[in-house]
Amino acid sequence: MLSKIIQGCMRIKKMNEEDLYSLIMSDIENGINYFDHADIYAHGECEKKFGKVLANHPEIRGKIILQTKCGIVLNRTGNYYDSSKQHILESVDNSLENLHTNYIDYLLIHRPDAFMNVREISDAFDILYKTGKVRHFGVSNFNKYQLDNLVKHCHQLIEVNQLQFSLCHTQLIDGEFLTNVDTEAAQSADSELMYYCKDNNIRVQAWSPFQFGYFEGIFLDSPKFPELNAKLKELAEKYNCDTNAIAVAWILTYSSIMSVIAGSTKINRMASIAKAKDIRLSKKEWYDLYRTAGHLLP
Repeated sequence: MLSKIIQGCMRIKKMNEEDLYSLIMSDIENGINYFDHADIYAHGECEKKFGKVLANHPEIRGKIILQTKCGIVLNRTGNYYDSSKQHILESVDNSLENLHTNYIDYLLIHRPDAFMNVREISDAFDILYKTGKVRHFGVSNFNKYQLDNLVKHCHQLIEVNQLQFSLCHTQLIDGEFLTNVDTEAAQSADSELMYYCKDNNIRVQAWSPFQFGYFEGIFLDSPKFPELNAKLKELAEKYNCDTNAIAVAWILTYSSIMSVIAGSTKINRMASIAKAKDIRLSKKEWYDLYRTAGHLLP
């Protein structure tokens, strides 16, 4: 069973081992069993810190789903992307060592690579699956055409696409409502990507669920979004939760393929976010939130 709420581990570097253990156990108690990493988070230190907890508490491993990503290379003069077979295999071996585990549940290619060879990726995935090092595969930030190319040439199922999505970052769905409307959003190909994922049962993991723009800020309690925050507070009172949960419930209500990555390291906040899994907004409530976030409904 994969939890709809995923604990993002990008910010755990500064946590001590005891606090991280407490966060993991609290997540599990609140129905969150999915943990998202990437080999580049804090230059591998996040994986290593998480791995120390697993090494000292091996009973946890069977209770959780571990996901990590590879394909971004950190470089002093500028990062670049590498999805070659060799890089994928080496990255997985490093992540296995960092995480103190002998298998990864989900491996994602972190970003599309201009030199991406889908047959090399397929070969790497086959080796990782056959050796038992990785059980499931996916991608992150792939568009429809990149994703379709990989699906067509890969022997392993592509089960996940990790994408930015929130109430205030809705390019993935704006085109649904704007057919034959003369706006820039109506021309976006991103809506095709969402339909592709639906048609192929590829789960979409929404990252930055509380951000507006590309890391421009948090919309919760922001004076830039007074109407949206008023509606969030109204619904939070109705559903006996806080606005974090309503913002996440809006994403989960959209489609059964949706899940949400929440990167907070605060136990209380993750517990409040976890309540979203039990909330299903009505159609009117869902559209009210979309509209008050400033999106066009013709």
